[in-house]
Amino acid sequence: MNIKTGTVPSAQKVVVYGPEGIGKTTFAAEFPDPLFIDTEGGTKHLDVRRADPSPTSWEMLLGYVREVAADPSLCATLVIDTADWAEQLCIAHVCAKQGINGIEALNYGKGYVYVKEEFGKLLNLLQDVVERGVNVVVCAHSQIRKFEQPDEMGAYDRWELKLSKQTAPLVKEWADMLLFASYKTIVTVQDNGKGKAQGAQRVMRTEHAAAWDAKNRCGLPAEAGLDYSAIAAHIPTRQAAAPAPRPAAAEPQAAEAPKPVRTIVYN
Repeated sequence: MNIKTGTVPSAQKVVVYGPEGIGKTTFAAEFPDPLFIDTEGGTKHLDVRRADPSPTSWEMLLGYVREVAADPSLCATLVIDTADWAEQLCIAHVCAKQGINGIEALNYGKGYVYVKEEFGKLLNLLQDVVERGVNVVVCAHSQIRKFEQPDEMGAYDRWELKLSKQTAPLVKEWADMLLFASYKTIVTVQDNGKGKAQGAQRVMRTEHAAAWDAKNRCGLPAEAGLDYSAIAAHIPTRQAAAPAPRPAAAEPQAAEAPKPVRTIVYN
């Protein structure tokens, strides 16, 4: 057994989620050499590279990810935009496979158990991409859910990934960074002592709080502007492959006697 110490450089797994229109896709487009797999058409107005055509089935989506895993020179960052639309492709695939019209048709929540298992295949493939030295960014929408603490009285609203309750934990655990993009309202106090909203600033939250899910493993500040420069120092541009060993120099050999010349005739 070999024992190593210190950090291990690797490509990053980033999940950024937030309300529609806040700039998740634009944020992802700032990553090194991105290639988008656009499941919802959100890149139409951006000058980015994208898989064409957009995936219209679950198997088509998995196929695109397999291509990047097989040929990591295609990009330095693979972007899935978005996870919740990808989950809809996954649900449609499970329904077709089970011969049902809707995922709720399976009793006792079995349908979402199948979706969780199938979505895990996507995360495993994305892990293969990361292990080939390619960063992965997964964009997702947010939703508000009522949350009840099991050991406390009362409930409160919090922002979460817009995914099923079975799939969301998989995505959160898989990510190195879970970034919540939101608007921070700036309030100024007027002469009469009342507060007045002056506008909203786009920010990303990087640490877990009662009102949202977030995490990071690289010591980011709890709040930063929604800009790639805030995390750029922790995103590798490309994981360099180990150089191939040079062949050893050939030993000098004694000169051989000249061989007879052959004439090759091409008809």
